[in-house]
Amino acid sequence: MTDLLLTDAVVRTFDPVQPWAEAIGITDGRISYVGSAADAPRAKETRALRGGLVTPGIIDSHNHLLLGFDEDAVSLEGAETLDEVRRRLAALADARPDLDWICGENAVYSIVSDRRPDAADLTGVTDRPVFVTTYDQHSVWLNDAALRVLGIADGGTVAWGVPERDREGRATGWITDFYTSAMTTAGLAAIRRDIPLYSPERRYRRMLSSLRMATAAGITTAVEPQVPLAEMELLLRARDEGRLSSRVIAALFHPIDADAAFRSRLREAVDSAPEDRRLRFGPLKLYADDVIEPHTAWMLDDYANRPGHRGHPSAAVGELTRIVTELDAMGFQTHTHATGDGGVRLALDAIEHAARVNGTRDRRHGIVHVECLDPADLPRFARLGVTAAMQPRHCSPDLVAGTWMQNVGEQRWDRAWRIRSLMASGAHVALSSDWQVGEMDPLVGFYSALTRAGLDGTEAWTPAERIGLDDAIRGYTREGAWAWHAEDAFGVLRVGAAADLVAWSDNLYDHESDPAALLDQRADLTVVAGEVVHDADRAPAASSVLHLALSHPGENSPHCSADAVGERIH
Repeated sequence: MTDLLLTDAVVRTFDPVQPWAEAIGITDGRISYVGSAADAPRAKETRALRGGLVTPGIIDSHNHLLLGFDEDAVSLEGAETLDEVRRRLAALADARPDLDWICGENAVYSIVSDRRPDAADLTGVTDRPVFVTTYDQHSVWLNDAALRVLGIADGGTVAWGVPERDREGRATGWITDFYTSAMTTAGLAAIRRDIPLYSPERRYRRMLSSLRMATAAGITTAVEPQVPLAEMELLLRARDEGRLSSRVIAALFHPIDADAAFRSRLREAVDSAPEDRRLRFGPLKLYADDVIEPHTAWMLDDYANRPGHRGHPSAAVGELTRIVTELDAMGFQTHTHATGDGGVRLALDAIEHAARVNGTRDRRHGIVHVECLDPADLPRFARLGVTAAMQPRHCSPDLVAGTWMQNVGEQRWDRAWRIRSLMASGAHVALSSDWQVGEMDPLVGFYSALTRAGLDGTEAWTPAERIGLDDAIRGYTREGAWAWHAEDAFGVLRVGAAADLVAWSDNLYDHESDPAALLDQRADLTVVAGEVVHDADRAPAASSVLHLALSHPGENSPHCSADAVGERIH
């Protein structure tokens, strides 16, 4: 007998043979029926969904589970002025005299104009060291006390970033290249020693918090895109403790300066990892460049507001090609960060060279972010079979107005996040959140893909790259499955496929003409391998507050995590 039947539904299957249905049955963790409600089989449990939409489970192809929000730090989401940042940091310092470090997360670059934030901006907040990450995790902001404690004020360096200094050699309090440095073997060891925020136990709690949020958002597979070898143990611990409520694909981090011996360690780690239906190791994370906001992404032409400066690639030109070619020959799939149009071209060149030299086919290497894309490189994604792993929320004007737009310049805005153009070219575009850089909730991603607007509905930007709802859902499901060589079992609802699906609170297609209404919806049911892992109706209070956290983190409190949500409810 069928274990679970979902009926009275609008089922979008993404199966070309039967794209729509009214009911779906699940038996032994797999789809056993797709069809009309009238012909549906009897089941041990039947749920009528009152016309709600059922889709394949969301595959979030770039979700930093290990970042999360920390209950002993303050969220700077929504803090758009220096005064507000200072107020929140001071409030945490006043409330928590037990903390040795005052840590803030997710500051935006634009809280000061025409310069970087610096240590002087934090004078008087607290006499304890202050450590603040930017929303993209690529830069860190320190106060004078932190500079002294870390030895940077005396000319020292840190293994987890590059301290910026003024013309006289004084440390400004700004650290660049943070996350690329902090996740190396040496960088992780140093950041764990220096900053309590990065202790293994706190990282583990953050990861579990992120996993709970993912499951409640309808995410059945999350791709953690940057796992250092030393932190594989955190995911294995979660598996052993039965805490993986959603599936996880873990991309191991390959620092750009790592050698052949390190690549052999990666191969051994992946090959020796225990097989598990909820956890898979295998893709490798690389960097072609950094990020546009601090002028560190590699551009083909000068930054609009910094003549003579194009940023820099993460390694000498040609080095990425050598590394990708070697990894491709070793059987690895790569997931390469590239934001500037120069960085994207470097990554495409490397992948093309690897396939030509090694004779490999269908490796499905991915380039993540693709924020600025030269027109000449757009058709190469489809031709080379490269996945563009992109985040619709990133192109919202409330995130990129000011710093990103000014740095790139209006003459290149038509190169920004070309999701529609890439899809139209035949490229595979896997959509994702980039949590915690952006909100985890895929409904926010759907809304952003449809509108290219801020969450308040104003200031739509580059509207020619808007896509429809069906393409947005496909990008989060079918395309995500393809990206990770899983399209036979995932991202589709047909008999025999894995029973990973989400039942939404309404028929989302009814709101396509008014995308703002999507932000009022939620995932009612999340099913992974036939198991109901999230049921909003059985915990309505928790679900309501958690949806607020997913869609608008930090908006109504100085800190908003799944753990904090639980504390407020219970």
